[in-house]
Amino acid sequence: MTNADPDPLNGVRPGGRRSFWQREALAAEPATLAADVAAPPFAGRVSVDVAILGGGYTGLWTALRIRELEPAARVVIVEQDLCGSGPSGRNGGFVTGWWDELPGLIRSFGESEALRTARALDGAIGSIGPWAAANGVEADLVESGFLQVSAAPAQDDAWLEAAEACARLGEGDRWRALSAAEVSDRARSPVFRGGAFMPGAAIVQPARLARGLRRVALAHGVVIHERTTATLPADLPRRAAGAASGPIAIATTSAEGAGILEADQVVVATNAWAAGWRPVARRLLNWSSYVVLTEPIPDRLAEIGWIGGEGIADARFTLHYARTTPDGRIALGGGGGRAGWGGRIGRAFTHDAGAARRAAEGLRRWFPSLADVRIEDAWGGPIDITDDHRVWFGTRPGGRIHHGLGYSGNGVGPAVLGGRILAALATGRARDDEAASLPIVGDGATPRAFPPEPLRGVGARVFREATARRERAEEAGREPSRLVREISRIPRRLGYHLGPD
Repeated sequence: MTNADPDPLNGVRPGGRRSFWQREALAAEPATLAADVAAPPFAGRVSVDVAILGGGYTGLWTALRIRELEPAARVVIVEQDLCGSGPSGRNGGFVTGWWDELPGLIRSFGESEALRTARALDGAIGSIGPWAAANGVEADLVESGFLQVSAAPAQDDAWLEAAEACARLGEGDRWRALSAAEVSDRARSPVFRGGAFMPGAAIVQPARLARGLRRVALAHGVVIHERTTATLPADLPRRAAGAASGPIAIATTSAEGAGILEADQVVVATNAWAAGWRPVARRLLNWSSYVVLTEPIPDRLAEIGWIGGEGIADARFTLHYARTTPDGRIALGGGGGRAGWGGRIGRAFTHDAGAARRAAEGLRRWFPSLADVRIEDAWGGPIDITDDHRVWFGTRPGGRIHHGLGYSGNGVGPAVLGGRILAALATGRARDDEAASLPIVGDGATPRAFPPEPLRGVGARVFREATARRERAEEAGREPSRLVREISRIPRRLGYHLGPD
């Protein structure tokens, strides 16, 4: 360890290499699973039953489910980098349910459907551990729950509406309020106040899970092509019943050359990259999020009482979220990054030292006793956000292009459910699977559109800056300026469920 450094990042800068999670997961793989052995780039012309664009959680869970439903189906995944290289290998590894989002689900779908949806996600989360054990996937799953805390007076009681809704619907143990003393029993911080706890949540090493899914998918006959870029297909025209339809042609490029992948069904599972896909571009906003990682400090974790393995997040809109690792590190992320422009994802999503610095400052604020602990790594990546942070599964006009989008930074658990939904849609079995009838599927789940560019990009950046300033002032015990407060409220006044009230 070193003495406290005026640079909270200790000279570490994001960008230039893969996330710590990815490096750790790739180093543990046998040579036979290397990308150039098991998942070569694609070129040529091939016909398949289902083409899946994106090799993260959603694409991999979907492929495995399709092979389970239709063992003879020819399923191909195309991934522009390596499977798990996107958000699936860069996120904080939180596996959380939707009980804290229950009021929003109720407003959108009513109490019974909201309850059915939250229970379905809990079932999906509960399946991860048994699946990993059955398939020999070492994903460092720790099922110790999720703790939300107030880290400033302005954040107090942010969870009460959801906790009261859970209690009213007979699920009070799923998301319950904690006193300041109960929070302190789980982790001691001079800024932590009250909180809430979700026992059915977990943390995971996200890239190990993604690469484990890849290995199992290959073993089950799924063909994977990495380092291959695919052109997302446009909507197909609606056809009359019984009309003939040919395959969907997807153009690809790789170091091996150009290719054409012909598919009867297509699943778009590209996460934040879908914000640049014209059919859904107005429904998504891509946003950057950064994580910093400390050196191993198991003894210091014991000093602050954080030994249970709970994931912790505060109640800011530009939230901080943190978890521990098996060797005693803290990984803390911050959602106060930048919005994309026109759906594009560039260096701001991976090389923004300012965003990483803000995450490190959040760590130092939560745990000032760890001011001398060294930051050893930092990385960033994109998340895809809808108007109310709700995931959206659906089928494009024409009936053969399906998508799962809008995880809003909370996709580890929902992607399991999403794979089941998308597999049912792609195999024509939606009527046979209750998950495909959830209200997060179909036209009724379509998110509200964001304004077109340049209003979307400019508005998101102005809103982000105002919100960050407001929340920093509130944490410092200052009253935000009236201008900052009013700008931070604009999205909600326009009907978007984004930002502080």
